[in-house]
Amino acid sequence: MLKYMRTQIFPKEEEQRMTNVRDYLKKKKNRQDEQYRISYREKIKSHKFTIFYRTILVIILIAAIIAALYFQWKNKIYTQIVVMSSAEVNITQNSSLLPFAGHLLTYSKDGAGCMDIKGNAVWNQTFEMQNPMVDMCQNVVAIGDYNGRSIYVMDTTGVLGSITTNKPVRAFRVADNGVVAVVLDDTDATWLYLYDAKGDELAYIRTTMKESGYPVSVSISPNGQLVCISYLFVDSGQMKSSVAFYNFGEVGKNSSNNYVSGYDYANVIVPLTRFLDNKSLFAVSDDRIMFYGGAQKPVVTTESLIDDSVQSVYYGEEYVGLVFISTESSNRYRLDVYHKSGEFKQSIEFDIEYSDILFHEDQIIIYNESECHIYNGSGVEKYGGRFDQTVLVMIPQSTKYRYMIVTPDSIDTIELQ
Repeated sequence: MLKYMRTQIFPKEEEQRMTNVRDYLKKKKNRQDEQYRISYREKIKSHKFTIFYRTILVIILIAAIIAALYFQWKNKIYTQIVVMSSAEVNITQNSSLLPFAGHLLTYSKDGAGCMDIKGNAVWNQTFEMQNPMVDMCQNVVAIGDYNGRSIYVMDTTGVLGSITTNKPVRAFRVADNGVVAVVLDDTDATWLYLYDAKGDELAYIRTTMKESGYPVSVSISPNGQLVCISYLFVDSGQMKSSVAFYNFGEVGKNSSNNYVSGYDYANVIVPLTRFLDNKSLFAVSDDRIMFYGGAQKPVVTTESLIDDSVQSVYYGEEYVGLVFISTESSNRYRLDVYHKSGEFKQSIEFDIEYSDILFHEDQIIIYNESECHIYNGSGVEKYGGRFDQTVLVMIPQSTKYRYMIVTPDSIDTIELQ
């Protein structure tokens, strides 16, 4: 009997013990699994952080290398000119040459032509003019005869049209869309006409010496909407200049003669006004440079007084440069550079007799037939040297520090190295 009871009790105790062992092993396994999961998550997290920090380090390293290369390139001084290509050309005697949207414009009393960088003729236009005048705006050029009655309008692909006036032409300016503002002379009045490239009349205004004065300078915005005229008149025995703005868009329709704004200046002449874009314009008088802003009714943004006599004025899309005789150094000339906002940027002293000064992107190019000096926007001289041959025209190209140069018998593509 005792033996039987023992056999009945032992299995229950054994079973309990086995259950406890299984629970213990299960809990142990769960603890190990949990520890493994935590350890695995930490390893993944650590791996991700390692990849992140390595990526940041690589990015910083690449940025540092790029910055170093850019700094080196930006401050690189070029020492030689390399001819990349050359094409023979025959420049007609007595022709005038001008840069034209990366091309070469030639013109004379008998006609005009446009060549590409390889010396190929893009277009030719024959005419007869006594005193040809030229005006350009970006990719469009207009050529007319002073005191004549014809104006031709072209772009870099060909002739867009021609304009015939019924009164003598005194001055004109062309917009990038082919609209031409023309000042026409009459017996007792001066007329301002707007024509499209085909010669169709778009608008006109009539001015008299008594009402507004004599027009000294005219300019037109690239979109052909705004026209600026500088007038010279006498008021109570005192000479004055008036810079007047006319809007030929929707805003100007409700204004008398499309006049929207203007400014008077006593005892000065304003012989030059130019639009730099559709809402930026500058004007130069004998005692100051004025900057105007506004796409509809331009207003004065800033003025800077001028103490010295201006020798010449040059401008690009962003900058305006005034050349003076240098009085504070051994150099012959000083170029004062202004941003189109009116902010004075820098003065550059130079010592060559210049034939042209170009503003191209962040480059300032001063050259003559035998010598060239190129500065960056900070005034650092990037190149200074002599040409190997006589250079008539220098034309910047789209590639940085690459240029087209025109000599008496060739068109060369050069690059600074």
